[in-house]
Amino acid sequence: MYNLHNLLYLLVLLVRKINILSFFILYFLVSNFVNASVIKEIQINGLNSISRGTVLNYLPVEVGDEFNKEVAENSIRELYETNFFFDIVVNFKNDILTLTFVENPVIKYFDIKNFKEDKVLSEKIISDIKQNFNLKPGKIFVRKNLDEMLKNLRNLYEFNAFYETKFETKSDLDTQNRIGVTIFINEGEQALITSMKVEGNNALTSDEILDTFDIGEPDFFLINFFTERDKFNKIKFDTGIESLKAKYFGLGYLDFVFTGKTIKYDRASKTLDIVLNISEGKRYKVRKFTFSGDIEEFKPDILRKMIKVNDGDFFERKKIINNVNDITNFIQNKGYAFARVVSEAKPYENSNLVDVNIEIITDEKIYLDRINISGNHTTQDDVIRRAITQLEGDIFSKKLVEESIRKIKRLGYFSDVRSDITRHSDSSDKTDLQIEVVETKTGEFSIGLSHSNSTGAALNASISQKNILGTGNTLRASFSNSDALSETSLYFSDPYFNNHGHTISYGFYDKTLNAANIDASSYIINESGISFGYGVPTSSNSSIFGEMKIGSIDLSCGSALKIYETAQCSKSSELDTSFVFTYSQNSLNDFYFPSDGTAITHSTTIGLPLGDFEYLSFSSKYSNYTPVLDDKTFKLSSKINIASGYGNDELPFYKRYYGGGASSIRGFDFNSLGPKYANNEPKGGEFSFVGSAAISSKVDILGIDNDNMRLSGFLDAGTISNKVSDIKVNDFRSSLGVQFSWLTPIGPIGLNFAKPIIKKSNDSTETFAFELGSNF
Repeated sequence: MYNLHNLLYLLVLLVRKINILSFFILYFLVSNFVNASVIKEIQINGLNSISRGTVLNYLPVEVGDEFNKEVAENSIRELYETNFFFDIVVNFKNDILTLTFVENPVIKYFDIKNFKEDKVLSEKIISDIKQNFNLKPGKIFVRKNLDEMLKNLRNLYEFNAFYETKFETKSDLDTQNRIGVTIFINEGEQALITSMKVEGNNALTSDEILDTFDIGEPDFFLINFFTERDKFNKIKFDTGIESLKAKYFGLGYLDFVFTGKTIKYDRASKTLDIVLNISEGKRYKVRKFTFSGDIEEFKPDILRKMIKVNDGDFFERKKIINNVNDITNFIQNKGYAFARVVSEAKPYENSNLVDVNIEIITDEKIYLDRINISGNHTTQDDVIRRAITQLEGDIFSKKLVEESIRKIKRLGYFSDVRSDITRHSDSSDKTDLQIEVVETKTGEFSIGLSHSNSTGAALNASISQKNILGTGNTLRASFSNSDALSETSLYFSDPYFNNHGHTISYGFYDKTLNAANIDASSYIINESGISFGYGVPTSSNSSIFGEMKIGSIDLSCGSALKIYETAQCSKSSELDTSFVFTYSQNSLNDFYFPSDGTAITHSTTIGLPLGDFEYLSFSSKYSNYTPVLDDKTFKLSSKINIASGYGNDELPFYKRYYGGGASSIRGFDFNSLGPKYANNEPKGGEFSFVGSAAISSKVDILGIDNDNMRLSGFLDAGTISNKVSDIKVNDFRSSLGVQFSWLTPIGPIGLNFAKPIIKKSNDSTETFAFELGSNF
């Protein structure tokens, strides 16, 4: 009975709970139905610049959708994210969704003023900033963008140690909802570096480390005026850190870490003290080299010989990179034009040893299909093609392509030569070579003017065309006139007379030397004659050339000279028949401004017995160019001349050598150096030597074409003596100077200023010279 009673009670409770649950379910459904009204119409108010269609495009609902609190919040968020609006009000009543906007203004101008150009900002930087932050005229003004831009400007100034910089923003909003914004900058003074120190270094000295930075403690004040080394620059600082890492890694300190920096700014003195903290770690040695990848065709022992680092040597990254480049060139010259060689260093267990693996990825062997030439509007294709040693249809060779580009540059017809290889899309084992040239002026009118402290001005001029009608032939007519020398000549040369690359030349000349006009020995000599030459190549970079000259000599001596050169001055007109044999070698990488390679010329002249003079002369010229310090070029050059009579004849006195002038020892007057007669007039010598060392770099003047400008500092030295056996140390002369060279549209020009540093009191000096046709 008890159990039945309890059961009935439980049933009553269950029925009651079911009714309550049903009530809540029904309430929830009804309330949702009431709150979820359907949008029957959308009204938009307050638009001026923005179209209704644009708003509807960004609005996440449309007519017919249900509207609730979540829809309202989403709509406001989506519309604010467009940055079109300053304020948005959403209202829903009587099934009508009403949106009321206040638009952001349109920028009518945005200016940044009172900055000093190129201190931190420039017009270019400002233009980029406006672009990046959408703050250019015509854009919608967004306050957030302005705030972000100001933050960026503050960081930019702080990065360059302008810690006191202030910014003032003024705005002007007109009745058409257009805004003008001006930012006034008070830059203040830049903090200067007074000390820069290093902590944690043992292997390298602090000076060696700090030399990797372009900023730091100030140089000597005159030098610092130009270098501005004590002016902090964040970009230069970060670049210095990367250079420091590369320096340590390159020396084998593979665990090197730049642990941090401390930059203290003294507000009172506006100075910076910088401390660099580093952890050098241990220095690694090479345990062994291994080779992997596509090495079936290449013997590891041959590849190993190209690595100039021995097992047990310290790991030096620069050496290994250079050796990897050598291996890459070796493989690419075997026809694998797209081969890659990658080196990877792995520390060996817990030691200071490292294993270096060199992986070779050859791809497939490539054949050169076609050579395409462009940019040669005047020069004929075959003039360029005959300088190309890489042939169409042959296996691709990087060495031959580079050699071809060098030879094209050495022609002197082009200011720039570029090459590229393009792989065939339908035949992966074939590639085309694209050669693009930029022609320079090969027809020139040249004029040179120099100034001497003793003789005044000297003038020379020439008209030449070394690429007649684009054929590669040379025609040159020259005229020079100075106080010492006047010359007229006509010369023609065909460097590819036949299919074997032989050269033929011929011409005539008329030259007068008036020595009296330079306070030298008083004689006037006139030489006129004809020449015929023929040359044969001996290799891709060398040739031999023979030239026959037949001419007449008319000599008129002054009274003083007749005393010293009695025998020769007694003859007024004689025949000079000579043969010149020349060997030349040229591996320079450019005609006008070489940066790498060597040029050598050896020339021997024999005065043949067919004429009235029997003499021998030998001339040797040497020039070597080496790239140094990234973008600079070091030039070392020399010129040796030796002459003598043979048989019973003496060397004609007017064939002796003198020194001084632009082509000799700069800083001394033309032909003013050498032995003297008893009356102290120049006599000339049978031996001369001139050597020069120079370093040049590109220069940028007003942002104009710095690829075709060079500024060089030079040291010239040389001597003239009667004979080789008479060379004396105290007869040497030397000068220091600077030269500016520019390859202009009308040809190369040169300006040089030289100051003698080893001279004698009676030397005639020349401080300034201007030339057309000069080069570094």
